Amino acid sequence: MVRATPVHVRQLGANDIALFRAMLVMFGEVFEDAATYVHAQPSDAYLKGLLAGDTFFALAAARDGVVIGGLAAYELKKFEQERSEIYIYDLAVVEDYRRQGIATALISALKAIAATRGAYVIFVQADYVDPPAIALYSKLGSREDVLHFDIAVP
Repeated sequence: MVRATPVHVRQLGANDIALFRAMLVMFGEVFEDAATYVHAQPSDAYLKGLLAGDTFFALAAARDGVVIGGLAAYELKKFEQERSEIYIYDLAVVEDYRRQGIATALISALKAIAATRGAYVIFVQADYVDPPAIALYSKLGSREDVLHFDIAVP
């Protein structure tokens, strides 16, 4: 029996720009949205600042050095109490690697980060047209049905 090489999940830092760019390409492919994730990527200086900051988290899942999954999240400091929430902005796994626990491993790694930062909850949105995401998040947390509005900036 041939064993697959393990998947490594790690938080990206300021010196992981190439790996972060690979994660952006993976997001573009999985979400079928290269215009957003690939064609207008920020400069290295911008990404270095983002990855060095303390309110943005990028987690990459890689096998044999190839990014096969990723998670991008933000910490939102609360005003009503000294605590924070973590918002999963994007989470994706390459189709050939789904249903192998990779998304769950990414969220587990984020949970560990959230605990060290004193966050009290992690939240994420899912589209009604994405049953696999809904199933994953339902397995890991409780569902709240809310409305989401985009407000344009002039």
